[in-house]
Amino acid sequence: MPLQEKLLIQRIRRAAGAVAKRGKGIGDDCAVLELPRGHEALITTDFSLEGVHFRREWHPADSVGHRCLARGLSDIAAMGGVPQAAFLSLALPLELGQRWVDGFVAGFLKLANRFSIKLTGGDSAQSPDGVLADIVVLGSVPAGQAVLRSGARPGHLVYVTGTLGSSVDTLNQLRDGRKLSPKAYPKHFYPEPRLAVGQYLREKKLASAMIDISDGLSTDLGHICEESHTGAVVEADALPAIAGKEGLKLALHGGEEYELLFTAPPNRRVPKKIVGIPITRIGETTRGRTMKVVLPNGKTEALKPGGWQHFD
Repeated sequence: MPLQEKLLIQRIRRAAGAVAKRGKGIGDDCAVLELPRGHEALITTDFSLEGVHFRREWHPADSVGHRCLARGLSDIAAMGGVPQAAFLSLALPLELGQRWVDGFVAGFLKLANRFSIKLTGGDSAQSPDGVLADIVVLGSVPAGQAVLRSGARPGHLVYVTGTLGSSVDTLNQLRDGRKLSPKAYPKHFYPEPRLAVGQYLREKKLASAMIDISDGLSTDLGHICEESHTGAVVEADALPAIAGKEGLKLALHGGEEYELLFTAPPNRRVPKKIVGIPITRIGETTRGRTMKVVLPNGKTEALKPGGWQHFD
């Protein structure tokens, strides 16, 4: 079973190390943090639920910890922000071994250390059924410069980072009973938040709207269109999809990619690579409020959100 709550917090506190130069972290009722002068706060929260977002028989503990934090960092990236601190709440079943908890924390902190983020607080509790992890990430962005979902206009070009489809393809293989080496499938087990890309797009004033692809391109593009009051046309042949007969479907509707989907005015020169990450133009926004996809055979079809949605 996990250590008693006080000992567990002490153990996590030692692993997390000292808090940033200014402020107070774990040890008080609240963390005390200071934002850079002239910046606004970005705050995001995400659940990682056993049986929904991961399975212990599929995902090693360090992968679950990594993925938990990556979810929050990807949201900060989608706003063009810089992460400052993280808060982690864990609900653990009594039968869970402390070794699993240590592995989770190690994976979480390894990713946090890469981006100089401190774990500055959270909560712990006993779960009646399965592991529940809630991550809160505090970030910052220069005042008035956050990249929102609502900034696209008709005629803006639509871009995506990286490749699409490999994460859900890995998940499908796990569902089929395949035993996979996590290191051989990093896109799923250890996703990479595109923080540097998001910051570049914000600093260079390239992106008019942006979102991360956590629920699937068709669903997340729909969020941009809804908030920006536009439609969109996607070119299927342009999608950076994985190979295979299911490649197009997975690229359009597969989730857990944590790539960035963004729009830019046509007079902005968007590089083909940003910090080494490929950038692909896949379509443009339109005046109509509908989304469409131009298929490889030249036919145009309605593009309906087909990604992940809770309670669906």
